[in-house]
Amino acid sequence: MKNQNAIGLDMKGSKDLSQKLNELLANYSIFYQNTRGCHWNIKGEKFFELHLKFEELYNDILLKIDEVAERILTLGHSPEHNYSEYKKHSSIKESKHVSDGKEAVKGILDSFKTVISLQREIMATAQKLEDEGTSALMSDYIRAQEKMVWMYSSFMNK
Repeated sequence: MKNQNAIGLDMKGSKDLSQKLNELLANYSIFYQNTRGCHWNIKGEKFFELHLKFEELYNDILLKIDEVAERILTLGHSPEHNYSEYKKHSSIKESKHVSDGKEAVKGILDSFKTVISLQREIMATAQKLEDEGTSALMSDYIRAQEKMVWMYSSFMNK
């Protein structure tokens, strides 16, 4: 099929979807580094609890970064890999030195809101394109992250 990529999806649609996935990749990359900063710099009475939770979170984000980049490649396009590009395309901004637990968790919750919203948009686009692979990936991410939002929100007494 002339207008289809190697996995049978519309070439223009998969290109548009790859651009949105690159935007997600940018947001995840900044989210990852911000979370590492929280892990490194956290202080206070909840240090042991948060230090461990932030490490779990950044390891999870790192896996997602790789999966999103590989999905872009599967669609026949190239993932961005420069932080200069990530900074241009990410809605999540680099955090400054964060050592307060509540401030760190607030930043994480804000970042989750951003990526979940973007993933819903990507999932809707993927469904229109009949791209089950991308749609399922986004669905899995959203389900797990909604639970994390509930848990981090509970920490904040929300």
